[in-house]
Amino acid sequence: MLLECASPACDARRIVELMRSADWSRLLALAEEHRVLGHLAVRLRELNESFVPTDMRQAVQEHHRAQAFSTLRMTAELFRLFELFAARGIPALVVKGPVLAMHAYADPAMRSYGDLDLLVRQRDIRRATESLQAAGYEATVPLSAIDAGKIPGQFLFAKPDANLLVELHNDFTLRYFPRRLPLEKLFARRVLVRLDGHEAPALAVEDELVYICVHGATHLWERLSWIADVAGLVTRQSGIDWQGVAKMAQDVGAERMLRTGLRLASDLLQARLPNAVRAATERDRGAAKLAACVRTWLENADNKPPTLFKRAAFRLRMRGNVLSAPAYLLRLSLSPTEEDWQTGGGISHNGLLGVLRRPFRLARKYGRDGTD
Repeated sequence: MLLECASPACDARRIVELMRSADWSRLLALAEEHRVLGHLAVRLRELNESFVPTDMRQAVQEHHRAQAFSTLRMTAELFRLFELFAARGIPALVVKGPVLAMHAYADPAMRSYGDLDLLVRQRDIRRATESLQAAGYEATVPLSAIDAGKIPGQFLFAKPDANLLVELHNDFTLRYFPRRLPLEKLFARRVLVRLDGHEAPALAVEDELVYICVHGATHLWERLSWIADVAGLVTRQSGIDWQGVAKMAQDVGAERMLRTGLRLASDLLQARLPNAVRAATERDRGAAKLAACVRTWLENADNKPPTLFKRAAFRLRMRGNVLSAPAYLLRLSLSPTEEDWQTGGGISHNGLLGVLRRPFRLARKYGRDGTD
């Protein structure tokens, strides 16, 4: 039922049929887990009230209302951050969040998200950190680590009293891109997206499509919302420059990641692709195998998550090339993040120690059975 709700080609009659045997409490729990509550709320609102139990309709409406209020609050905070950064001459781009919701659904409250993601050049990270700390945020990566040249998985900031999270990314932190992100080109191609009467600088649609496909692949597409975003984006944005998409994917070595995302959006959510794009996607047997793995994991969501070895195999396949895939996996396995160089509340300045610690930490985290 959630697949039908998340599909751009949603069939209301099919939803009504599925409702007859639906476990409503389980449906609501899954919608929250997969971050597609907005999709469910919109589809139920379109149906005759007699088809949906009153308590279920009210529960969905309350949860979606809370999501809408959260979106308004975070959008307001987003523009406050832009003002803070502008005061210090720090350019930034929004990724995902409300901008992706506008691009994919024309509704900033459709997507569920818990943080604000911004692209900021590495040379501006220190000043951005100072600005956020002055605004009441706590930095998980201290200035001393930045000065020491440490590169985390993301520069994370939290404001506990307001329940706000901000992540700063750039071409150094986004290590799951097989090749370095062409950050200057992304800034040059930026677009302005209108949100609540303001304009937010964001990725071009073509760059955003590749970005969210890499993000989904990074997390093994374990949430339906990530697939729904791809389906919504390619469906609503009729003027996509597909040659530009292919060029961006090639630049960052993410051709198979892109085709896997498109395959999932097409197979699971009936997203329509241009004939040439569909043909290229279907020719990639590796992408088909990856999509099959994802479908299996989604169907077995209640069971244990993929083991460390399955994750490694997935990452090898998603890189594609028989020569570059092992190098990609090795880089991911040995590139230390803040979890590897932060020890006992301090920062280890021994780079080799962080490299050696990382594979053992990953093994402990995922283990043979996929549990922490």
